[in-house]
Amino acid sequence: MDLDALTGCLASSACLVTQTTSGFIIGMLLFLVAVGLTLIFGVLKVVNFSHGAFYMFGAYFAMTAYQLTGSFALAMLCGAAGTAILGLVFERGFMSRVYGADVLMQLLVCYAFVLIFDDVVRMIWGPEFKSMGMPAAFQVAPLFIAGGVVPPYYLLLISVALAAAAVLGLGLARTRIGKVIRAAAHNPGMVSALGINTGLIYGGVFALGGMLAGLAGALAAPVRSLTPGMGFSVLIESFIVTVIGGMGSILGALIGALLIGMIRSFGSLGFPLFTEGLMYLFMVIVLVSRPTGLFGKEVA
Repeated sequence: MDLDALTGCLASSACLVTQTTSGFIIGMLLFLVAVGLTLIFGVLKVVNFSHGAFYMFGAYFAMTAYQLTGSFALAMLCGAAGTAILGLVFERGFMSRVYGADVLMQLLVCYAFVLIFDDVVRMIWGPEFKSMGMPAAFQVAPLFIAGGVVPPYYLLLISVALAAAAVLGLGLARTRIGKVIRAAAHNPGMVSALGINTGLIYGGVFALGGMLAGLAGALAAPVRSLTPGMGFSVLIESFIVTVIGGMGSILGALIGALLIGMIRSFGSLGFPLFTEGLMYLFMVIVLVSRPTGLFGKEVA
């Protein structure tokens, strides 16, 4: 425990800006993964334990595309589109066969593919750590805000994540497709009776969730090391986010991700040996006071 370091940072505008920015980066990446996870659960009622693998594939797809083309924009597109296609194939080929099955069966299928996907990455890209590197466009001097250092790439990452949150929220609330998805989440039988292909909806939602996780991986690739199994840790933290925010709530995923990001960022200063524990402790406090999460709804 180092409370002096924490209080010293809170009293320093430079440290406060730097740590807050770091918290935002962690939170935004977690949000993109967690919102796909909560969207899949909200519509399909499936806890996708393999979701972290799409984050991993997004990073590797983006790295490969960047090495081949040198285009960062194309790398982001390949990371997101590649995992969307992978998610659709995975859902149609395997997950659709265990809908309505025992939760343990669903978890076993997902966990089996976690191991399979990790081995696939080892076979294609190798077991060693890899790095995409910062794109040339962002290899510029950092911004200084109130004395704090803010790399320009961080601003892009935060902006993309917030834009994704806005598009997803407005899309589900205002568009016809969004209304159909919400209807399928509440009463799939009625939606099917109206002549709407629920299988297509399920596949699309799973692909969307995979795309968001892949986008998070692609955005993380320039600033994090790539290694097989890298999706597991972000998966655990994403589950914490969805539990805190409330399963099925997009706003809850955003707020929960930002809270966890700040806890990790500032907790690393004041509680360097208990940062992970702080996240779980906060989750326990939230669940004790509100079992459905901050924005979860009571089930009648």
